[in-house]
Amino acid sequence: MKSILFVFVVAALLSACNTSARYRSSSSYYSNTRYGSDMASVAGGIPAQYGDMSGGKADLSSEESNQAFNVSQMIIYNARIDVTVRNIDSANSSIIATAKKYEGYVVSVSNSYTSIRVKSENLDKALADLQKMGKMTSKNVYGTDITMEYNNLTIRLDNAYKARTRYLELLSKAEDVKAALEVEKELERLNKEIDLLEMQKNNYKQQVDYSLINVSLTERTQPGILGYVAIGLYKSVKWLFIWH
Repeated sequence: MKSILFVFVVAALLSACNTSARYRSSSSYYSNTRYGSDMASVAGGIPAQYGDMSGGKADLSSEESNQAFNVSQMIIYNARIDVTVRNIDSANSSIIATAKKYEGYVVSVSNSYTSIRVKSENLDKALADLQKMGKMTSKNVYGTDITMEYNNLTIRLDNAYKARTRYLELLSKAEDVKAALEVEKELERLNKEIDLLEMQKNNYKQQVDYSLINVSLTERTQPGILGYVAIGLYKSVKWLFIWH
């Protein structure tokens, strides 16, 4: 009885292992042949597996995407300062000069709010120069880590380029006008997607390379004639109290 039971258990274990091996083999096949079908069969239209070759959204963790493309950390550093100055026009001239000095450019200029960009490695130096314009009442420097977003975007762009190459191969093998038109339609969609992704990637890089500095300006109030008289009287009275 024990021998029969032992044989039954061994047979069950062998059956389970065989099923698991077949499942893994099947999964590996579908994973490795997602885009690997024969491209020559385009006479009946675009094969189903080429219906969406843009690669989709690449949702990788920060560590995975860093390892995939070996991209260093991407951090956007920006700053906002509030400065009280004697003259706003003169202060704006100083801000513009600071942007040029530190390899940057002017984003916008107004009577009370001016924005510039400078090379990110020069951010601290630029802020030190701007502080000399007057009295700095507040200062806020902040960073945003976009490493994962940038790397995921790079992966999506790489997938889109690969998909476009495959569609171009399909187009060269199209056997009728209908198939060619369908492939060209997908190529047009892919080209638009690539342009958009390239623009987003360049925008990210621009923000990392050039730090944004927002400067809020307040002009110091100048006293009128009566104001100067009042100041003089105040100083005289103060000195009288000091001497007594």
